[in-house]
Amino acid sequence: VQLQAFGGGSVQAGGSLRLSCAASRRTSSNNGMGWFRQAPGKEREFVAGISWNGSSRQYKDSVKGRFTISRDNAKNMVYLQMNSLKSEDTAVYYCAAARTASVSQQKALYQYWGQGTEVTVSS
Repeated sequence: VQLQAFGGGSVQAGGSLRLSCAASRRTSSNNGMGWFRQAPGKEREFVAGISWNGSSRQYKDSVKGRFTISRDNAKNMVYLQMNSLKSEDTAVYYCAAARTASVSQQKALYQYWGQGTEVTVSS
C-alpha cells in the first residue's frame, strides 16, 4: 500500500485545514488508519485513528473536539479535518495504515506510511 498525504499549509491560529490521504489500492479499506505528526526535535506522535469501517475512532487528548478523522473506503481516502488550530499543532503530518483492522495509537502497529504534509500554524 502506498500512501500520499496532502492538504497541509500555513494558517493562522484559529483557522482550519483538511488533510487528505490517498491510498494506492483497496487493501487500505481492510486496515485501521491513523494520522501522526512530528514537530521539529520531537518524536512522532499519534494524533487520530480510525478502524477499517469507521466505527471506532481515537484521538490524542489535545486534539479532541477540534480534529475529526474520517474515511471513504470507496475512494481509498482518509481525511483529517482540523479546526481551531493552535501553534502547537505545527508539525509534519503523516498518514499510516495499520497492520490490523482495528484502531490503534501505537506506531509499531502501523505498517505503511505516507511521505508527510507540513502544517504551520502562526499565532
